[in-house]
Amino acid sequence: MKIRSIAAAVVAVLLVNTLAFAAVDTRKNKAKKRQTSRLVTLLPASDGVAVFDAKRFLDDALPRVLSANQPMLGEIMAKINEMENRTGIDLRKFDQVAVGVAFKQISAKETDYEPILIAGGDINAGALVAVAKLASKGTYREEKIGERTVYVFALKDVVQKSTKPTTSKVGGMIDDALKGLSKEIAVTSIDANTLAIGTLPRVRETLEGKTHASADLTSLLSQKETAVMSFATRIPGGMSALLPLDNDEIGNNINSIQVMAGSLDVAASGTNLQVMARTAKADQAQSLKEMLDGLKMLGGAILGGSKRSDQQVYSRMIKNAKIASRANEVTLDLLVPQADIDILVASIK
Repeated sequence: MKIRSIAAAVVAVLLVNTLAFAAVDTRKNKAKKRQTSRLVTLLPASDGVAVFDAKRFLDDALPRVLSANQPMLGEIMAKINEMENRTGIDLRKFDQVAVGVAFKQISAKETDYEPILIAGGDINAGALVAVAKLASKGTYREEKIGERTVYVFALKDVVQKSTKPTTSKVGGMIDDALKGLSKEIAVTSIDANTLAIGTLPRVRETLEGKTHASADLTSLLSQKETAVMSFATRIPGGMSALLPLDNDEIGNNINSIQVMAGSLDVAASGTNLQVMARTAKADQAQSLKEMLDGLKMLGGAILGGSKRSDQQVYSRMIKNAKIASRANEVTLDLLVPQADIDILVASIK
């Protein structure tokens, strides 16, 4: 599955790896929550929604989680600088980001994605758009949507060959994502401190304001003050519409999932991943849980006796994963200590 949209670039930067503890001021968190809620209300109808505490991720979480691999951290930050030089948009200026993705079924085995990102923070939205226009060297066109002007850039003109060599797998992943971008990207300012970035149809939907992300999805977004990322997505056709699945028991169990939601949380004790999967029927949820329990036992048995430090971490993660089911929902709760994250990150070359 090839993601050929601006979402690929942003996700590659914002979700390279994750997270660790950082102290938080309560009043600032409440302000961030209000800003995030406002950004979510601006999203048009979407099959998947997500919110990111972008500034905290880049300023606190990413440096801490990659503290055991400074070369990789340096390379990722260089990629962010490179993106700023090419597009004029500095991701570090954004405080909060809300993402809405519409799924488009191209064929029985291929799904495309139409993304929209609403980014807000201590920025001058109009100035950022002006800088992006300058960085494109005139290779853009203008579209009028109501009273607003939308600037449409051809990504093949914006994304150029990297000027710095990539040495790590993660850096290579970012390069591959950027090189894979082939669509246009539309950019406009919603107000003085808010940008809309995405495909032209999605930007149009956002500005027209005729549809909004449904409450059944947005209500699943985590309200935890320490959450760096949370998401919710509807999968009415089953996971086979998004992933290649075999027609076997494992594939059928995974394909029964119709809604997924979760969050990545930061606490003093480590990084906490919580995921909820909702099926159409309770017996499907029970079957899914039993499969996960079986894989947990099998994985623990295989990795438990390993002498490799990374496989020992995987074994502990499998052992510590808490799996539960209630009615037609299955939940997974996993806490990973920073010491284990350091082991895994240090092993990445």
